[in-house]
Amino acid sequence: MARKRRKLTNPLALAVMTTLWQKPMHPYEIAQTLRSQGKDASTKTNYGSLYTVVQNLEKHGFVEVTGVERQGNRPERTVYGLTEAGRQEMAEWLSDLLAIPAKEYPIFETALSLMAALPPEEVERLLEMRLSSLEVQVASGRGALEKLYETLPRLFLVEVEYQLHMVEAQAQWVRGFLDEVRKGSLPGVDEWRRFHETGELPAEFTT
Repeated sequence: MARKRRKLTNPLALAVMTTLWQKPMHPYEIAQTLRSQGKDASTKTNYGSLYTVVQNLEKHGFVEVTGVERQGNRPERTVYGLTEAGRQEMAEWLSDLLAIPAKEYPIFETALSLMAALPPEEVERLLEMRLSSLEVQVASGRGALEKLYETLPRLFLVEVEYQLHMVEAQAQWVRGFLDEVRKGSLPGVDEWRRFHETGELPAEFTT
């Protein structure tokens, strides 16, 4: 099942629509709400481009101007609300993202696919550094999550749980892979090491 091609593809646009789903806001308030609700930890957020995102949403009919606010001698702020088309787009887009897995390209996966260009001993050293950082992230993430549980319902913390779970899963995988490299039980590790010692590419690496 393929995802529907959307008019807007920037995830920040979806985050803005779900924020306006709560109530109409001006762009500065949208930015404050995204930050206060921790959505900037799960969505790449460039606050400088947020106004452009809002303008694009308006151009496609997903948001509309609902009023203008003025506080004291501050400049007027345009308030935007979600249109019916915006509510439908938000629901369909979010449904697609939740239901349909998509191939993503994490940079660590790229590095793993190319790591044979470095000697096994160097990869081992580098992955040990990574594992150490991951273990710190896991420990601090667990502590932070427990604190958040004290003030927020779990419904609003599921993305934090998921992030922590993915870090834990990565740490577990790196730990196991390192063990295979150290013990020499990783298939092809001897040929990998021999190539960096002799410069001769094994036939297995060229097939």
